[in-house]
Order: sequence, then structure tokens, then C-alpha cells
Amino acid sequence: MSKLFRFGVSLDKDLLDKFDRLIRVKNYPNRSEAFRDLIRQELVKKQWEDDKEIAGAIILIYDHHRRKLINKLTDIQHDFQKMIISTQHIHLDHNNCLEIIAVKGNPKEAQKLTDTLKSVKGVKHGTLSMSSTGKEIE
Repeated sequence: MSKLFRFGVSLDKDLLDKFDRLIRVKNYPNRSEAFRDLIRQELVKKQWEDDKEIAGAIILIYDHHRRKLINKLTDIQHDFQKMIISTQHIHLDHNNCLEIIAVKGNPKEAQKLTDTLKSVKGVKHGTLSMSSTGKEIE
């Protein structure tokens, strides 16, 4: 069981008021939870910068009718198969598909995979959301 430590933080009143409004909008129960979340977020960013293992999701929106597009995307994914955990294909409508690719590995490789996939003609949008694997964040 972890120990709880209390400490004081000095902030400008205007900054604190803005922070309080933000945490209400985001439904944090209190300032402590909001601060913990901000600290974790910064620690995760540091992991990315230090090339620590990440977990994440690549989200692609693409034209289902674009000739050979699905084959190109699959070929690229096979080149990165060590980092891909899972994929999910969703039909948004008659013309558009959403693909979610779960990844785990090096952050630079995850970004390289994302950039390679979203540069394929017919991909309308692509984004990478990275997080921690949870091993180094408590």
C-alpha cells in the first residue's frame, strides 16, 4: 500500500480560479485528483521522450472504395507486426471505414507506423494516441 503525502502549492488566484473551473468541467472530484492526473500525464510524456515502451491506438478513417487501399494498409501492418497487438475494422457508412490498431512498443516506431499508414492515398485521417503500459506509472 502506498503512503499518502500532503504538501502545499502556491498559485496565483486567477490561475487557481481557472484551474477550479477546468476541474469542474472535467468532473474531477477534487484538486488532488486533478493534480495526480496532470503529474501522471507529464510522467507518461517523459516515457515517450525517453523511448520507453508505450501502448497506444492508431485510428484511421479511409475510403472503402479506394482501389487496393486495404491491401496496402495490410501490407504496411505486416511490416510492423511485432508492435501491433490487435486491429478492429468498423464500417462507418457505405463509403467510409474506421480502423483502430492497438500497438505496444517503441514510441518512435509507433509514430513511424502511423505516419506510413496515414500517408497512403485514400486515407482521409489518421492519428496516434499514446499512453503508458502502466509499468512505470502508479
